[in-house]
Amino acid sequence: MIAVSAHDVAEGKLCFPENFLFGVATAAYQVEGAWNVSGKGESIWDSYTHNHPERIFDHKTGDVAADSYHLFKEDVRLMVELGVQFYRFSISWSRILPNGLINHINEDGIRYYHEVMDELIRNNIQPMVTMYHWDLPQYLQELGGWTNPIVSDYFVDYARLLFQNYGSKVSAWLTFNEPLSFCENGYGGSDAPGRLESSGIEDYLCGHNVLRAHGKVYRMYQTEFQTQFSTKIGITFHFSWRAPSSQSADDITAAETARQFATGWFAHPIFSKTGDYPPIMRKRIDSISKIQGFSRSRLPYFTPDEIEMIRGSADFLGLNHYTTYLVSKNTKTISPKPSYADDMGGIKSQKASWPTSNSTWVKVVPWGFRLALNWIKREYDNPPVIVTENGVPLEKGLLDTRRIEYIKEYLKSMHTAITKDNCNVYGYTHWSLIDNFEWTRGYSERFGLYEVDFDSPNKTRTPRLSSEYYARISRTKCL
Repeated sequence: MIAVSAHDVAEGKLCFPENFLFGVATAAYQVEGAWNVSGKGESIWDSYTHNHPERIFDHKTGDVAADSYHLFKEDVRLMVELGVQFYRFSISWSRILPNGLINHINEDGIRYYHEVMDELIRNNIQPMVTMYHWDLPQYLQELGGWTNPIVSDYFVDYARLLFQNYGSKVSAWLTFNEPLSFCENGYGGSDAPGRLESSGIEDYLCGHNVLRAHGKVYRMYQTEFQTQFSTKIGITFHFSWRAPSSQSADDITAAETARQFATGWFAHPIFSKTGDYPPIMRKRIDSISKIQGFSRSRLPYFTPDEIEMIRGSADFLGLNHYTTYLVSKNTKTISPKPSYADDMGGIKSQKASWPTSNSTWVKVVPWGFRLALNWIKREYDNPPVIVTENGVPLEKGLLDTRRIEYIKEYLKSMHTAITKDNCNVYGYTHWSLIDNFEWTRGYSERFGLYEVDFDSPNKTRTPRLSSEYYARISRTKCL
């Protein structure tokens, strides 16, 4: 355990407000393992990794992962060591409802998450729970998954069950993690369920039904549970900053359009004053759909009632931020084949000179963090924001000085956004507590403050240098 010395809070340090929260995060499929234990049903990632090992970098699965299902008490012990105030984790829908439907409740799954939350609360760590972190029950995917409007109603059933069971224990709920990622990369890319050829159609259907599901859950909570619990409900968006690659008017416009297509796609319907999709997204997709010969827009329309239901349906905004891209205008002719990239109309790149990580997409660009937070402040009238993920993937090893540098520089950028720009940020979550299964990258990218030996029988966790550094921050609230 790391003691807090007078030196830690010496004058001249960058300090966050006393009530600012520091936490760590994981997600069910990425750490739990126990994929078919005690009545759990199959999820889309179970199915995908089993049926398409060739699409996973190291051909591995999350069948066992870090085995947090059995080792959650050890994980809580690590959090106590870190001195964090909260733990953001997700519930596996198919562990609670094996086929995703309310007619078959798995009581052992219900018990498991009670045990996790009780262990956290015993140790004065607040549970922050994500309802959906990409692991749709496979049975529902066979009905079309998030492209089928009925799945929104099944999600409401699932959410109600969570409120009924855990409402008094959870400090904050997130309905969805990164709908941009699981809609655009899952229903238009090579992540589960791997609908690679469907970009520009299925991804928009997914996004539409996810937004409907989110709005319905928020309104259901207001109607049925708000007098009973005082929990806040939010949603998490992925927002890599998009900067113009030059100061030309075309590139400045392309970068702003890219922001609206990435973050605005999901944030505008919920957090803007007008609701509905961003106007530029509606205009471009409607227009390009017509050029491509469609009789209607590939981006569905909300009814007026749905716009109102979704608008304002969050108490806070969860932000996942890792890196920055440059955007330039795409001057190529629109393809007759629909795609999200064509609809967005910008070409993403990164500077070769930016420091790298152990990932093709995460470059270290701390200044982008401040700009992303300021964009949210301006665009949505400075809503309460909690950073729900930020971190860097590196190679194996305990002396992760580059991770310490990343955390320090990104927290400095966030601190400036809070103290100089008055961005309404009240908490920060490091991704991740431990090494995990990193989707199609398998175990090749390590994000953990603690290294996991995936080859050892007990999945040994060993503290990295960064764990000591982060513990000092979370205890003192100072850099």
